[in-house]
Amino acid sequence: MDLPRIFTIRESNHRIHNPLTADKFATLGESLCLPAGTRVLDLASGSGEMLCTWARDLGFTGTGVDISTLFTEQAQARAAELGVADRVEFIHGDAAGHVADQPVDLAACVGATWIGNGVAGTTELLQRSLRPGGMMLIGEPYWRQTPPDEETAKACHATAIADFLGLPELIGQFQELGYDVVEMTLADQDSWDRYAAAQWLSMRRWLDQNSDDELTPEVREELTTEPARYARSTREYLGWGVFALMKR
Repeated sequence: MDLPRIFTIRESNHRIHNPLTADKFATLGESLCLPAGTRVLDLASGSGEMLCTWARDLGFTGTGVDISTLFTEQAQARAAELGVADRVEFIHGDAAGHVADQPVDLAACVGATWIGNGVAGTTELLQRSLRPGGMMLIGEPYWRQTPPDEETAKACHATAIADFLGLPELIGQFQELGYDVVEMTLADQDSWDRYAAAQWLSMRRWLDQNSDDELTPEVREELTTEPARYARSTREYLGWGVFALMKR
């Protein structure tokens, strides 16, 4: 049980596996106005940067669950580095279907709604771990502007234009599911650049050290085509944000 190797090659040096910067995550945490001691469940927690820094800066506690062996090890190391290993734990496991043993104050899935087969299923999954009156965080893409054709949508790593909504429509979807949107933090093009471009450097360094690996042709092809594809498509059309929700 693990992520495909190509994904960990791209993002092996990322602390944050989505297009929010450390500053934006700090702003998001502060904007939630939650007290020290807030208990968090972070599904698909990646390398643990959100939970670790919020434990350090805001006094939160909690658990992260991620399917990647590498990212879970990185999260555990980060918790030790920041001196919060006594407040947070990271579990290697499949976040799909994971429910906390005890209700939490904040349940999050920041950029991996495939664990619930989409937004609706992920909100339902997170709600199962959330105490009454608790808060939920969902990270999700949206169209900054609608792509002109299906080919452009696929160049943004969607299967079709219909995969994502515009920002007003995404907020409307949360409301239709019975949630109030009470905060949001959105990626901008600069933070997208930091997320995407760091992948290119990771791939190049991996290629320099792994010329005989079976994945070398795939990584070389991706590094050759990805920068222009990103500049032409994702950077222009795809938005991304984290939305704080509370059940009505």
